[in-house]
Amino acid sequence: MTMHVSPEACPALVLNADYRPLSYYPLSLWSWQDATKAIFLDRVNVLSHYDRVVRSPTFEMRLPSVVCLKSYVKPSRNPAFTRFNVFLRDRFTCQYCGSHEELTFDHVIPRSRGGQTTWENVVAACSPCNLRKGAALPQHCGMLPAQMPYPPTVNDLHRNGRLFPPNYLHDSWLDYLYWDTELEP
Repeated sequence: MTMHVSPEACPALVLNADYRPLSYYPLSLWSWQDATKAIFLDRVNVLSHYDRVVRSPTFEMRLPSVVCLKSYVKPSRNPAFTRFNVFLRDRFTCQYCGSHEELTFDHVIPRSRGGQTTWENVVAACSPCNLRKGAALPQHCGMLPAQMPYPPTVNDLHRNGRLFPPNYLHDSWLDYLYWDTELEP
């Protein structure tokens, strides 16, 4: 018996022209419609397919599972300052107690004391620690961050993203993920 798989359940892993994913976290995926459009516009090479086929009255095509851009897209050198990227930099861990629950972000030097909302002053913090610290300076309340905040590079975020793989990885993607990771001797 053949199971019907919806095309929506068939995203394509998108690789740059150097065969590395455009991003690891979130993993660079395109919908089957976007991947198909890129194929017809001759912007990608198909490296692997799903067993799933889509049809029109005059055409039939296997859905791509891995595509590689024909033109190299230069990665951004400076990641955007977003809540998600702060969490990713800090490995989704409260910098005060190590919890992974109820994450928010904290201004190390509180805004009420002139602290800015920048890479250098914001850390991931759980809600209880954030409330406990309040508007105090870290040295006054004995709550120093485990890692002082810093502006991460794209490589920092990629490296951290590899620690949190997506819930679903298609078998055809595995040959293209993490191949640049250093191997254990």
